[in-house]
Amino acid sequence: MKTPFGKSPGQRSRADAGHAGVSANMMKKRTSHKKHRSNVGPSKPVSQPRRNIVGCRIQHGWREGNGPVTQWKGTVLDQVPVNPSLYLIKYDGFDCVYGLELNKDERVSALEVLPDRVATSRISDAHLADTMIGKAVEHMFETEDGSKDEWRGMVLARAPVMNTWFYITYEKDPVLYMYQLLDDYKEGDLRIMPDSNDSPPAEREPGEVVDSLVGKQVEYAKEDGSKR
Repeated sequence: MKTPFGKSPGQRSRADAGHAGVSANMMKKRTSHKKHRSNVGPSKPVSQPRRNIVGCRIQHGWREGNGPVTQWKGTVLDQVPVNPSLYLIKYDGFDCVYGLELNKDERVSALEVLPDRVATSRISDAHLADTMIGKAVEHMFETEDGSKDEWRGMVLARAPVMNTWFYITYEKDPVLYMYQLLDDYKEGDLRIMPDSNDSPPAEREPGEVVDSLVGKQVEYAKEDGSKR
């Protein structure tokens, strides 16, 4: 398959720092070929949205520092339960999912809920869709020179709202992405890896890790020893 910019996930640079899942340099033009990720930070509190915008199409301006205002359009996928001011958004032309406090972030301007909603599509193979969730996969991307680049990752879940899309993350690029994986599977660009029984998971109480991390800010050590 080809990504919107003809590049595989890890070939796009990321910027650090910022706010609520959106990096300081997130809002670049589509032609910048970038995706970004960052940390949760404090914001100036404002009133909560008057309506439920999950499932809606939105557009807004974005201004970083003294830079120009750029225009962004996308689909609101979800509202995060542990932080209701935080929304998960799939912006048009980008493969990854962004977390943004739409009603708090001062860099957001002229937020508008568009009248068009996302049309519900029928899953072509419900059994396959259920089967691939939680599975390790090899995902092929076509590079600019036409060769294939293989990325190993894990299918996490069906995406909300855009129900023919799936959440997936990759070993070499642990960012939350969205792709129409059923199409890629049928085109031979996605292979489900066989389950391995060689390394059984460590025993723990059900929900132990999940319950201890949900809603928490975390940091982790990178290979070079730095922390994020």
